[in-house]
Amino acid sequence: MLNQRRNRQSMTRNYEYDIVVVGGGPAGLSAGWSAAKKGAKVAVLERDEAIGQSVRTSGVTWIKEAKSFGIPPEYYNPIQNYAFYSPNNVILKKSKEPEVAVLDVRKTYQFLAYQAAGAGADIFLRTGVTDVILEEKKLRGVKATSLKEDLVFRSKIVIDASGFYSVVGKSTGLVSQWKRFGAGAEYEAYVEKIDQQTWYLMVGQNYSPAGYAWIFPLGGNKVRIGVGVGKPESQADATQRLLEMIEKRPKPLDQLGRIVPVEFHYGLIPNEGLRSSTVDDNLILVGDSAGQANPLVLEGIRYAIEYGRKAGEVAANAVSSGDTSKKSLKPYEDSMKKAIGSKIASAIKVQYRWLGLSDEEWDREIGIIDDLSAEEFLDFVKAEFGLANMIKLAASHPKLAIRQLFGLLKDSGIPSQEN
Repeated sequence: MLNQRRNRQSMTRNYEYDIVVVGGGPAGLSAGWSAAKKGAKVAVLERDEAIGQSVRTSGVTWIKEAKSFGIPPEYYNPIQNYAFYSPNNVILKKSKEPEVAVLDVRKTYQFLAYQAAGAGADIFLRTGVTDVILEEKKLRGVKATSLKEDLVFRSKIVIDASGFYSVVGKSTGLVSQWKRFGAGAEYEAYVEKIDQQTWYLMVGQNYSPAGYAWIFPLGGNKVRIGVGVGKPESQADATQRLLEMIEKRPKPLDQLGRIVPVEFHYGLIPNEGLRSSTVDDNLILVGDSAGQANPLVLEGIRYAIEYGRKAGEVAANAVSSGDTSKKSLKPYEDSMKKAIGSKIASAIKVQYRWLGLSDEEWDREIGIIDDLSAEEFLDFVKAEFGLANMIKLAASHPKLAIRQLFGLLKDSGIPSQEN
């Protein structure tokens, strides 16, 4: 045993970087790109064998943001129509032009990886973080394993983009494990018939006891069919519900013809809102580690990329200035929370209400949503709960239960316009 330990110790590799990014998803790769672009020496650590190897997301985002990030249009399928099913009701919204993108997740992640590598970041595959390096209670890097080697990555700053499990944030004691989250299971599948410009969201007991189901077209005869279940509100198993749904084929699955699964995806996404703290001395949390996801439809890629870039920029500036304290990293947290904090908090309140709806209540809810224009509907789904949006919505739809919605928003930092 002693000889084995000595052999193991002799195989340890040591690295020195300005910034170590834990996680090779959209948040981590974006952080690596922006930090390296500013001249920092950056390592991105990814536990899988390939970037984008394990797809854990349905890949829905917004075309405006995809374009702003430089994601090539051939990497996503544009969506222009939006079908929303409840047990006994259905609405269809049509926008003037495509607004939503269903990403080829693997290609998108690898696009971001090449972008990061092109800026100078090093990417380590099959590298799983096992521990953090603490000296005088300060974070000084991480320990990891890769194949048969132990690795030590010393750094001035660590960016935790490890996703749902917040590996570094938990190890330092900054955060604890999420208690509320969504569990999603989906098949990427061949189907005989699909309108490639229409997405389908389905709610009610037939689909999920606390969540929703979806059909997202990818182009051609490819779709993603999935079920999301809110935890701890329901103990239902998302994978089992997906299998049952495909077997029973409730609407609109009955319109798809043959369904042939080709790939299975499963993922967990936090559903508590933003972490109260996303920075500490020498540490930044970003993406799912920070709770940066829209709770209404649990999509987080656009925030992961945007604030991954911001995290990398702030980290590089801190390294350059020689001050990597919590105070020096606070501009990342302050700008992020100012931009999306109240939106996410408001969306959480709406989602709490949605999780408790019965089938009959969902039928009525669909009727209310039907009064919205396509643009208003998309703003709502996107959680664009700015004050200006709410005032405009209230003026356009005085009977739209806006007072109730404003009541939900009161406690989340957005002023109500009720008298």
